[in-house]
Amino acid sequence: MEHANHCISCTVKSCAHHCQSTDYCSLDKIQVGTHEPHPAMDECTDCQSFQKK
Repeated sequence: MEHANHCISCTVKSCAHHCQSTDYCSLDKIQVGTHEPHPAMDECTDCQSFQKK
């Protein structure tokens, strides 16, 4: 049974950690990072805990 962490909302259904019954992550914590040297917009950040299903 998946554990929905209600502190981490997520809508990325292609992630292995996404709770299919609700839009939450099943991890206890996630790592957020960036692919830009100086991020200035939310599009510059990434969930580095993502794993493809």
